[in-house]
Amino acid sequence: MPPPDDRQRPFFVVLNRRSGSGDAAATEQAIRGALDRAGQPYRLFGARHPRELGVLAAQAVAAARAQGGVVVVAGGDGSINAVAQAVLPSGLPLGVLPEGTFNFFGRCHGLPEGDPGAGVRGLLDARETAVPVGMVNDRVFLVNASLGLYPELLERREQDKRRFGRHRLVALLSGLRALLGNYPDLRLSLCEDGRTQVKRSTTLVVGDNRLQLESIGIPQADAVTRGALVGIVLPPLARWRMIAAAIRGLCGHLGDVEKVDSFAFTELEVALPRRRRIKLAVDGEIIRLALPLHFRVAPQPLRLLVPRQPS
Repeated sequence: MPPPDDRQRPFFVVLNRRSGSGDAAATEQAIRGALDRAGQPYRLFGARHPRELGVLAAQAVAAARAQGGVVVVAGGDGSINAVAQAVLPSGLPLGVLPEGTFNFFGRCHGLPEGDPGAGVRGLLDARETAVPVGMVNDRVFLVNASLGLYPELLERREQDKRRFGRHRLVALLSGLRALLGNYPDLRLSLCEDGRTQVKRSTTLVVGDNRLQLESIGIPQADAVTRGALVGIVLPPLARWRMIAAAIRGLCGHLGDVEKVDSFAFTELEVALPRRRRIKLAVDGEIIRLALPLHFRVAPQPLRLLVPRQPS
């Protein structure tokens, strides 16, 4: 049986009013205006702080379940992650209006970027597609999850964005500045298919987004479309080599850097000696999880709504 027309299913919209660099009030007005003009029933949950997203997402999921509706999230990759965390186990469809800085998830799936009105129109004439997603322990990730240098870089980036604005140039310059600081030295125990390897690393990144992996030149990028995840281990390097590696990554050639190890997998366990918890960056948000870390593909895919007509 085909799914019901989305115009007959109410939308429960979770909006991060702090995503992106635009006017949050204008974004909300555009979303409401497009839904009102279409006669689409909806309820909007507005988060004034990222900490509210999890609670509001749970409320939206409960309402959508009760009324046979659709959950929609408007925000960047971190906001989308927070809502997907609640939506995935519910089995409900998810609509996405990308409003962040990089929008890797939305761009990877052809969703209109930076135009909430066009995004709403796409959701009103959408089809469902099954999107495999990654998990680390019990946390969903849609773009990447990482430990080591990358979370430190993201913390510095968020500090600079609060000072100078949420722009891509600020993010890039902040990242380069972080490379001039101290680097973590991790001794990772990686267990895959019963085989354990110990590797020294400054960063482990596990990716689940073909577009981002392609953009930095990882040869296994296409594996995520076949239900795998991709690990990237960056070894300890001299400072000038680290900066050179970052520049090659920005130019799409990180996979060519000597000693960078990338590999596709479906399950991976990561442990560190004498450590019980560790800081991670999950889709751009900083969290702490207990060790060991268990990376895997989620048992069920995300039911993502995508426009029938490409944007």
